[in-house]
Amino acid sequence: MSGRRQDNRGTAPYPRSLRVNQVLRQVLAEEIERLADADERLRLVTVTAVDTSPDLRHATVYLSSLSEDADDALAERRVQLQRTMGRQIRMKRTPLLEFAVDPAVVAGSRVEELLRQIHHDDDGSAEADHLPPVDR
Repeated sequence: MSGRRQDNRGTAPYPRSLRVNQVLRQVLAEEIERLADADERLRLVTVTAVDTSPDLRHATVYLSSLSEDADDALAERRVQLQRTMGRQIRMKRTPLLEFAVDPAVVAGSRVEELLRQIHHDDDGSAEADHLPPVDR
C-alpha cells in the first residue's frame, strides 16, 4: 500500500455553481412568494431558474413572466431579497440580482402558439374537404 491517503469523500453529482443556483432559486422563490402576500404586483411571479456568474458576484433570476409592474416591484425589493439570501445562505459574497424573463418559457409559448395555429389551419381545411360540392 502506498503512503498516499485515499480520499473517501464522494464526488458531487454536479458542479458547485449548479448547487448554488438551485439553492438561490429556492430561497428567492420562497421569499418572493412571501412578499407577494403584501405586494399584489408579485402575485403571478414564478422563479424558474437562477444563473450565477463564475465569480458569484452577479446572478440572473429567470422568471416565468415579468410585467412592468412586477419588474418595478422586484427593483424596489432587490436589496431586501439580497439581504434575505445573505442571511439564509452561507456564501463569501451575496450576488447582485438581475431579473429577466426565462427564454425557455418564451420559446415554449411560441411553439405552443405555432402548434395551435397549425391545428387550427388543419381543422379549417378538413372542414372544407367534407363540405358538399357547390352546384353552379
